[in-house]
Amino acid sequence: PAPAAPGAAGAGAQVAPLAGVVESILVSVGQKVAVGDVVAVIEAMKMKTEIGARVAGTVTAVPATVGQPVDAGAPLVVIG
Repeated sequence: PAPAAPGAAGAGAQVAPLAGVVESILVSVGQKVAVGDVVAVIEAMKMKTEIGARVAGTVTAVPATVGQPVDAGAPLVVIG
């Protein structure tokens, strides 16, 4: 079988690409998202970084909270 196309629907944790503070979470559990939809914003060194969904699907968990300091690689939103 052919490998899944990039961005195909499936499970995936959207993680912080860098250490910072969670500025906002723009989705909630049960919400459907498409590839590229902004799901969270991280602030690091006074710069805001939008975190886009890497997969399409439904948000199954939001382990991060607004104001929470996070390390690079920390899960912010889980899409299944």
